[in-house]
Amino acid sequence: MSTTLLRRSLLSVMVCVLMLALVPAPASAQIQIKNDDVTIKFGFAGQFWTDWLQDATAATAGNQGYSQSFELRRARFLLGGNFGPNISFFFDTDDPKLGLTPKNLATGFIIQDAWMEYKVNNYFALTGGEMLLPSSRQNLQSPFSLYTLDYSAVATISISGLQESAFRDMGMQARGYFFNDHFQYRGGVFEGERDANGRNSLHPALYLQYDFFSPEKEYAYTGTALGKRKILAIDVGGDKQSKYRSESANIANDTPVNGGDEVGLNLTYYHFDGRNKFTAIPDQNNFLGEFDYYIHQAKFQPFFKWETQRFVAAVNNTKDINRVGFGANYYVRGQNLKFTFQWLRAQPQNGSLIRPSNELTMQMQAFYF
Repeated sequence: MSTTLLRRSLLSVMVCVLMLALVPAPASAQIQIKNDDVTIKFGFAGQFWTDWLQDATAATAGNQGYSQSFELRRARFLLGGNFGPNISFFFDTDDPKLGLTPKNLATGFIIQDAWMEYKVNNYFALTGGEMLLPSSRQNLQSPFSLYTLDYSAVATISISGLQESAFRDMGMQARGYFFNDHFQYRGGVFEGERDANGRNSLHPALYLQYDFFSPEKEYAYTGTALGKRKILAIDVGGDKQSKYRSESANIANDTPVNGGDEVGLNLTYYHFDGRNKFTAIPDQNNFLGEFDYYIHQAKFQPFFKWETQRFVAAVNNTKDINRVGFGANYYVRGQNLKFTFQWLRAQPQNGSLIRPSNELTMQMQAFYF
């Protein structure tokens, strides 16, 4: 399928989704500890994976064995709150991919987020520190409420080149809300990749979103709302550094139905082009589609995902790849405790020497914040 046809198909589906009639969903409360005008929240988050990954480089299909691993994909302590009405903060730590093959149980502890924000008014707030980069919705989405198992591979293309930490970068950001909080912007200047003397160009990013129904004012956006919230959002974003560019467009839709069920849909287009700044990021157009249906009486949520990576230059066409996956979430207590199973198949295109491969993953998640 050509890139032009993919773009047209994605746009057609987006237009159809915008015509959905949604039903209101109730909001959930947050437990807080307060002292005078100070509010502090604390929490924890952990995702334990067991994973079987098929070798994609074997010369013959008969040699395509599976590596097996146990890993603590995410292990976080979270702390957030505010001092009075205008100053807020958030801090969390992580020890990601602990135990992943080759086995490593000794290192990896990092500060994931560390920022403080001063809110002048509803239209302008200034944030400084280590934070999620405002360039696409996937960047700004919580990993603990995703429709599927994890972030899409087609969204993570620039992380290594730009020296990001799991979609995060150090810098300063402004954000604000208009039209009864339905329109929002996030824009800032970040470090990006730094040379030895730190004199190279900085890394600006900008993100614009319109929520048709429930405004989303949280730091990290919700994926699935489990039938409790009414979300229909469209957004565009992007970032640059020197000659490097990226752009994104997305539609996110959580539709409460059937007295507590949910139909969820996420469609995203990405364009990355490293040019002569990051030659390891060839010019490419990537697409992601995710779908879920949450059955509230069974606490069960089957999901499906499809993603494709298409390179512009003919010399890179053998790197084109499609991925398709499906699975299910089972919620023991909402996102506080859930189990996930996912099967993902990677299908190289255009005569690639890399072979098709499968990955089976089971996850147990514990989360509170």
